[in-house]
Amino acid sequence: VQLQACGGGLVQAGGSLRLSCAASEHTFRNYAVGWFRQAPGIGRHFVATINWGGDSSYYADSVKGRFTISRDNAKNTVSLEMNSLKPEDTAVYYCAASSWSGSISPSDYAFWGQGTQVTVSS
Repeated sequence: VQLQACGGGLVQAGGSLRLSCAASEHTFRNYAVGWFRQAPGIGRHFVATINWGGDSSYYADSVKGRFTISRDNAKNTVSLEMNSLKPEDTAVYYCAASSWSGSISPSDYAFWGQGTQVTVSS
């Protein structure tokens, strides 16, 4: 499965962005999808994940209540709605697909998109 993330950009603190992850094939619907982020000099960290059916999701404590993950299997896409953005949310955001639902470990995700930069100014 090939994934492509888009929607990043520069936004002021308190603003919003919507990231999208598009898959190359319909088998995408058989995978859980997660978002991870990586700031300079820091490892890749879990942000949110959603199961294949789209009815179960899980978030990192740092984004809970601000970010919402959703998916549209008919369109082979997963979105990450990010509200009340903070400067500490600045990172490259990656989407990834996994055969394991609910995993927060990058090593459980076999397929990765190329990343999209999110920059939040104070």
